[in-house]
Amino acid sequence: MALYRKYRPATFAEVVGQEHVTEPLSTALSAGRINHAYLFSGPRGCGKTSSARILARSLNCSAGPTPTPCGTCDSCVALAPNGPGNMDVTELDAASHGGVDDTRELRDRAFYAPAQSRYRIFIVDEAHMVTTAGFNALLKIVEEPPEHLIFVFATTEPEKVLPTIRSRTHHYPFRLLAPKTMRTLLERICADEGVTVDDAVYPLVIRAGGGSPRDTLSVLDQLLAGAAGNRVEYGRALALLGATDVALIDDAVDALAAGDASALFGAVESVIDAGHDPRRFATDLLERFRDLIVLQAVPDAAARGVVDAPGDVLERMRDQAERVGAATLARYAEVVHAGLGEMRGATAPRLLLEVVCARLLLPSASDTESALLQRVERIETRLDMSIPASDMPAAARQVEPAKTFTRRSRVPDAPAPAEPGPETPTPPAAVSQPAPPPAPPEPAAPVAEPPEPVSRPVATPAEPEPSPPPVRQPAEPVVEVPPAAGSAPNAAAVRSMWTTVREKVRQRSRTIDVMLAGAIVRAVENDTLVLSHESAPLAKRLVEQRNSDVIREALKDALGVDWKIQCEAGAGLAAAPAEPARPSPAAPPPLPGDDEESMLAEAVHQDMGPRRDPEEAALELLQNELGARRIDGS
Repeated sequence: MALYRKYRPATFAEVVGQEHVTEPLSTALSAGRINHAYLFSGPRGCGKTSSARILARSLNCSAGPTPTPCGTCDSCVALAPNGPGNMDVTELDAASHGGVDDTRELRDRAFYAPAQSRYRIFIVDEAHMVTTAGFNALLKIVEEPPEHLIFVFATTEPEKVLPTIRSRTHHYPFRLLAPKTMRTLLERICADEGVTVDDAVYPLVIRAGGGSPRDTLSVLDQLLAGAAGNRVEYGRALALLGATDVALIDDAVDALAAGDASALFGAVESVIDAGHDPRRFATDLLERFRDLIVLQAVPDAAARGVVDAPGDVLERMRDQAERVGAATLARYAEVVHAGLGEMRGATAPRLLLEVVCARLLLPSASDTESALLQRVERIETRLDMSIPASDMPAAARQVEPAKTFTRRSRVPDAPAPAEPGPETPTPPAAVSQPAPPPAPPEPAAPVAEPPEPVSRPVATPAEPEPSPPPVRQPAEPVVEVPPAAGSAPNAAAVRSMWTTVREKVRQRSRTIDVMLAGAIVRAVENDTLVLSHESAPLAKRLVEQRNSDVIREALKDALGVDWKIQCEAGAGLAAAPAEPARPSPAAPPPLPGDDEESMLAEAVHQDMGPRRDPEEAALELLQNELGARRIDGS
């Protein structure tokens, strides 16, 4: 006897995976709330007809109506699975008896009282095959049936049932079984049959059954029939079911993750040599992409039963999910899904499979959103290996104090940096220092106002040094705060608000924000903000019209001022202590010229496609240059 018939449930408690249907029906039977018509809908092989028979058995049990039939009375024995049947319970296959004449005959028989049972029950299978005229013939008796009459309609397409009929029924939707639930059922049946099944066979059987208990048991029955020594081996199951070997799927995914075209087409060649259907290979590859996407989104997907695979395969899948990005997997799934549609009815499926593989290797060959996201993801992965531009000021804060401390230990006349307070702005150059004995002022860069220190001055070293010009020294530390409303901010106020200004600049242009990473606020002269930059080329570029306009707009938003921007090359008075061994500020290591910058932008443009913003290329260039300087200590 076939397994799906041998293990057909006899009570609602034995129905697996349909608790949302069996529990309400059991409650209704216990309470005696019996309706005259029921509609069971759902995919094929999920238990609709079996539940209809259980309902008939529960209604006509001598101890019923009850959700737990006794199993010993004449009605229960007659209506048991594989039982002889009962003349008061009639099953009608509407696929072959759905015409108006058949339904008229059924209607005429329905008026007779049951011969030996409590209810006369009509189970109409494939109810959507009943014609409109046939439904109209049944309409009157379904609307006003005799007390002894109950209809049970079972269908896979409830929307095709006449709405006037459907509105008079209690509708219970059945559903397919989850892989975890199905595996539990299969393991129990295999244990009852005394057959050993390899762990890797269960996912093959579950996928072949498609979630239908009847179809899955039919597949398992085929494997058990051909099992040698009461053992179902993975290799034999793989050959019988026509599924692709997991090793070939792993080879294809690993080749895609490495961008190895030779290995990918070698995997396709192995698929053909093994006699697998290219369409089936594409289907299995699409299922693998689905599993990887789910594993990325739900790390415990295996424990939840969302992804079903042996332990060693799960480990390989987790490794693949870490190496391939989410956007890349989404595009792979889209391309393979589209390729499956093209393979349908194709005379050369292998050729189409190889074309699909070529598309997988070339994201720039498509202008779809998924292809663009994959290219962006690839660029972001490469940029993750370097310090992002937004993190450069923080990295400089971590490096600069230790570097300054080392210099002071070697050079006695260099002042020590002050500890940054809570009001210290983000850029390292904007940290206010105690007023050290300044170097002689340079004629080319006059200072409009001396810096305002924030802490007590450091004692002068014992070695003789040139007498500095007198500088005003406050007795107590001065805390810099944003300017009061209505007053023009001074240089100290600008320094304290420099973090906000930089954020406003960054919102407008990341490139200009990176340029400002090495700039410090030197002074405020009337309506002009004087900056000082350690790089002469960047100082020159900051005062260009388009760049200075961005800084002016940021100052308006942050401080409410409309100032001109002036940037001079060299360290300002508010910068960190001077370093005697440092090269002249006027001659820093040169940045790449316009030609090199254009070449870099063009290279990134080719990688990212026509949507690549040239400003991003300049950002990457400046990020690498400024990051290298801070790491080298230049």
